[in-house]
Amino acid sequence: MAAEKAFLVTGASTGIGRAAVAVGVARGARVYASVRKPADAEALVQAFGARVTPLVFDVVDEAGVAAAVAAVAEAQKGVRLTGIVNNAGASVPGPLLHMRAAELRQQMEVNLIGVHNVTCAFAPLLGAEGARMLSEGPPGRIVMISSVGGKRALPFIAAYAASKFALEGYAEGLRRELMPFGIDVIVIGPGAVKTAIWDKGLSFDRTRYANSVYGPILERFTSEVGAQAARGLPAEKVGALIWRVLTDTAPKPRYAIVRDWLTGSWLPNRLSTRTLDRIIARRFGLFPRP
Repeated sequence: MAAEKAFLVTGASTGIGRAAVAVGVARGARVYASVRKPADAEALVQAFGARVTPLVFDVVDEAGVAAAVAAVAEAQKGVRLTGIVNNAGASVPGPLLHMRAAELRQQMEVNLIGVHNVTCAFAPLLGAEGARMLSEGPPGRIVMISSVGGKRALPFIAAYAASKFALEGYAEGLRRELMPFGIDVIVIGPGAVKTAIWDKGLSFDRTRYANSVYGPILERFTSEVGAQAARGLPAEKVGALIWRVLTDTAPKPRYAIVRDWLTGSWLPNRLSTRTLDRIIARRFGLFPRP
């Protein structure tokens, strides 16, 4: 009998992470779900029962990540994980010329360094170097939750896009480095998804830019992007794609998932960069000031 599938998902309290937990549990998998607050851990157990093992740690806390690895290794009893899903992320919005270095560093710390912390610590549980304690089962997979922003950057969430561009490069190099172990790395790049990251990312203090050329532009930007997010994909669709990527025999290296394939993927990929610049300028009022 094949061992039950088991995977880790970070950022599992809401949105895409929680949806991945729900799909995994429904398919009979064991899900290790990382959250930052004990209350969120309790909520996951109440919602999904004994097939969920919550782990309370922050992806930027290396000691917390290491403790979680030890707990998962003990629970797996020699059986490798099916995969790890690097989903935890944050958005630090604002014009780049007004962004403090500490804010940009925070963006990269969560969306890239946090992914690195989790990946390096949990890779032995998938079958990478140092994995002798977990020797049963096939090599696992790593799923990186990127974004359409990992390929195209909008203004005012450029720091977020930069972190996702970096994540995509990290994933591509990592996939090739892990080939000797048979561990695959797959990127999922969703379009707008109805998740809490939009509420947090668009609720920043815009009075900071009131005397800047960006003041009125930011009002228009947050209104339009907020409306787009409200029409975004249900997180459950991304959760279902995560399960497919974890279990397909021959997954692609990258998946884009958007609500409108024509305007969200096909058309932008075929327009020139300068044409996209003009479209974005008209949309948000990014014209030269007299």
